[in-house]
Amino acid sequence: MPIAMINARAVDGIRAPLVRIETHLANGLPSFQIVGLPEAAVRESRDRVRAAIQTSGFEFPRRRITVNLAPADLPKDGGRFDLGIALGILAASEQVPQNALPAREFLGELGLDGRLRAVGSTLPASLAARDSGHQLVLGREDGPEAALAAGADVTIADHLLEVCAALHGRAELEPAAPPEPQPLAFPDLADVRGQRQARRALEIAAAGAHHLLMIGPPGSGKSMLAARIPGILPPMTDAEALETAAIHSLRGSDHLRRNWRCRPFRSPHHTASGVALVGGGSNPRPGEISLAHNGVLFLDELTEFDRRVLDVLREPLETGVIHIARAARQAEYPARFQLVGAMNPCPQGFDCDLGERCQCTPEQRVRHRRRLSAPLVDRIDIAVEVPRLPTTELVPVPGQDEDSATVGARVASAHRMQQARQGRMNSLLGGRELDIHAPLAGADRELLERAVERFRLSARAYHRILRVARSIADLAGSPDIATTHLTEALGFRALDRWRLD
Repeated sequence: MPIAMINARAVDGIRAPLVRIETHLANGLPSFQIVGLPEAAVRESRDRVRAAIQTSGFEFPRRRITVNLAPADLPKDGGRFDLGIALGILAASEQVPQNALPAREFLGELGLDGRLRAVGSTLPASLAARDSGHQLVLGREDGPEAALAAGADVTIADHLLEVCAALHGRAELEPAAPPEPQPLAFPDLADVRGQRQARRALEIAAAGAHHLLMIGPPGSGKSMLAARIPGILPPMTDAEALETAAIHSLRGSDHLRRNWRCRPFRSPHHTASGVALVGGGSNPRPGEISLAHNGVLFLDELTEFDRRVLDVLREPLETGVIHIARAARQAEYPARFQLVGAMNPCPQGFDCDLGERCQCTPEQRVRHRRRLSAPLVDRIDIAVEVPRLPTTELVPVPGQDEDSATVGARVASAHRMQQARQGRMNSLLGGRELDIHAPLAGADRELLERAVERFRLSARAYHRILRVARSIADLAGSPDIATTHLTEALGFRALDRWRLD
């Protein structure tokens, strides 16, 4: 039969759309043509496939070969279609049977000797193949990543000959096994001396996945606190872990080689560009906010970031997704992350209680704070001051400071309460959901309304205060928001007080 159909998968954001590799052999002058919007690496597969077929002992047809990668309007790049193209040629020339092809999908780059090489980004393809009821065949190096998809039928091979032997029924391909988890040792919260209010803010932020900003002079412990957030966060669900791993698969991140069930913690340098944060490029790839999906994005020295770079975070902070549009390609990536920032209170960095050492004028302080735009500040749930500690508090006292395990247990309990009550984190509650799950008594509502008028808060800030108060109540195990919970939530509005200074 001079035509063969092979199933493969392309890369389109975190999706892996099906690609049909249609191979046709016709009479005429020998030629080899690939159509279907292939990029340079795909067009170059002609030479790799020809050499791999010949060195594997098969006959390369001396006919007019046309390979169509359908759908034709989907861009194809990389060497991931080499294996499928080679099998299509062998099947069309009746050197391998076609009866076993429809139930399988093939991914792999071919070496000139027929060996299979890794192509990466195989987890989205494995998930899609599982949903289609197909077996996925790929190289050995790609097997552990693809096997992360529970229920997927993933098999691996080292050489084109092994795949052909399996199609002939003479051998069975080896099933892929997921990587062994490697437990991560996170820094412990017990290492942090003092800073009671900052530790409390950290716990509340972790309990409700709230955005947090820490303000304080250098050396007060802001970065130290932020580095301990992963140690108090609960592990991800299976769905969250697979979605996050699929994003890291596109970037070849080492997150998959570590414990892929741990929430990611990303900390880009303040010289990072807007594209580095949100993703992009001529061939769109996920940025830091997507790599932090279901985890934490820590921005140290927040005011040192370019203001235009920070403002690109405004939409993802609200929607949880980022849409990247370029002239030829568009992509959408999830970006539901928890923002944690740290900044100095003034350009010089010293706190107000050290005024004799601070040489900044009031105008310089105002300009320093205005490096954060009002719309971005409005999206921060908790802002807490982290003052410089007196020397007496730096001396360790056994049992004085709780460790990460103790705090993490309370956070996990709050998470379970939120999932049982509303099926999502408090930070994701909408206006109507807040009316149901975070109602206020009459006196408390009047208190919140007075605070809104006093600090000239927006409707967004009003709702964020309610979400924080709901998380504080959850940590206390309270079904309702009490006055103490609301007043504590209002106390974590340092940026609002700054605006009135």
